[in-house]
Amino acid sequence: MHIADGVLSAPVIVASYGVAIAGMVVAAKGIKDEEIPKISLMAGTFFAVSLISIPVPPTSVHPLLCGLIGIILGKKAPLAFFPALLLQALLFRHGGITSLGANTIMHSIPAYLSYVLYNKLPIKQPAGRGGIIGAISVAMTVVILIFLLALTDARFAAGDFSVVKIAIVAHVPLMVVEGIVTAFAVQFIDKYKKDWLEERALV
Repeated sequence: MHIADGVLSAPVIVASYGVAIAGMVVAAKGIKDEEIPKISLMAGTFFAVSLISIPVPPTSVHPLLCGLIGIILGKKAPLAFFPALLLQALLFRHGGITSLGANTIMHSIPAYLSYVLYNKLPIKQPAGRGGIIGAISVAMTVVILIFLLALTDARFAAGDFSVVKIAIVAHVPLMVVEGIVTAFAVQFIDKYKKDWLEERALV
């Protein structure tokens, strides 16, 4: 999902940019040369799949892959999301520049939490853990969207057909799809690129 320009209030825009920049500073700290191709691959993957969009104003429904990207990149996830979101805003007007900070944290926080949960779940099978994380990551992204909209204007959550309620309903099928996709992707990576799933420092 992407929040468009003109939706968020000025204080939310400033605060979200601050959080996003802080997250990228932390993510870039101690980055290794061998991590750059992996981050670039995840950025390209997100850029491509999240352009498959079904508008649900003032946001949109599209594949997120926050769970998968988080499992692979951990705290480095903002370094993949930010450039992908920036290019989408500049090239396709998908999202926006004023909402770039908000969109970055809306994807990065669930990605990081997905990484933490993936390494803490008491399930041995990587595919099982991946499936659960894929579904949960969508729910976490929706929660952050609701929080950002609520901070901007309480009317986003008012009424039977509010933006918040529409977003929740629209993303339920996506939770199922992302769970299945992430499960298969993690199973494949565990078989052929197991080091990508190794637990790293959380901070």
